[in-house]
Amino acid sequence: MEPIKSLMKGLIGQQELQRRTEKIRKILIENPKIRSFMDQNPQIDQEKWTRHLPELYQFVEEWQHCAHCPGLEQCPNMMKGFRPELINDHGDPALTFKACPLLREDQNRRRQSRLIRSYYVPKEILSATFKTIDKNEVGRQEALKAAGDFVRDYLKDPETAKGLYLCGEFGVGKTYLMGAIMNSLAQKRHVASLIIYVPDFFREIKGAIQDNTVDSKLDVLKKTPVLILDDIGAETMTPWVRDEVLGSVLQYRMMEHLPTLYTSNFNYDELENHFSYSQKSGIENVKAKRVMERIRHFTKLIQMDGKNRR
Repeated sequence: MEPIKSLMKGLIGQQELQRRTEKIRKILIENPKIRSFMDQNPQIDQEKWTRHLPELYQFVEEWQHCAHCPGLEQCPNMMKGFRPELINDHGDPALTFKACPLLREDQNRRRQSRLIRSYYVPKEILSATFKTIDKNEVGRQEALKAAGDFVRDYLKDPETAKGLYLCGEFGVGKTYLMGAIMNSLAQKRHVASLIIYVPDFFREIKGAIQDNTVDSKLDVLKKTPVLILDDIGAETMTPWVRDEVLGSVLQYRMMEHLPTLYTSNFNYDELENHFSYSQKSGIENVKAKRVMERIRHFTKLIQMDGKNRR
């Protein structure tokens, strides 16, 4: 566009102005995009094209920027991340602006990150995807398939999708796989999800009694479309946590057909034993079974093996 800029400098006198304006107009209409638009809108006369030369100049200049795109952050266009488009505005050529692919990708990434929330979970988990997971380890194959099946089933019918219960040793990638599920749901259907590290969250809930925020905190867990309880069984169990916190959350989600996913070092039976015992109340098998019924019948148990990657 430098030749056009030089033509627009030093316009002295009406005759010279008209001559150079005509020269600029001819240069602009040789642009393929403008030429195509003119062919599609023959009703726009030459006077109107001449009147809107500044818009045409901006159109060509910004498309040249896009042709040599320096990236979204360095975008030199007047509206960063937007491309100009020519429209027929009641017989006048005019500009409108549409987000470029880089901006749309950035917007989708930001929207996706807002859908994925966490309590006390490392940030790298929130960036996990199925593409970044090591698929060669034999002990992960069943878990990977189950994770993919859950995403497929949830997108097909959220109310009938059965949750997952991933159990296995420390560091085999259970939480990372849950992060991949979250990102896949957010990317494909903008599904909101929440992952919480259970031991730390339950400690927070105990502290929330003092400021009367227990109900509001539990409402978040109850109503999020997809809830992931990470490392369940690692918490210090009390009857109140088991029955009033975990039990009430799982009961609500069961009634509302909202899937819950879990990671744990325990299988079902081991987790039930964990729920059965507390220092204050001793053995309470019936109450433990009641909570476990809400886990067993609404999840698929998957044993995940592999080397410790921590």
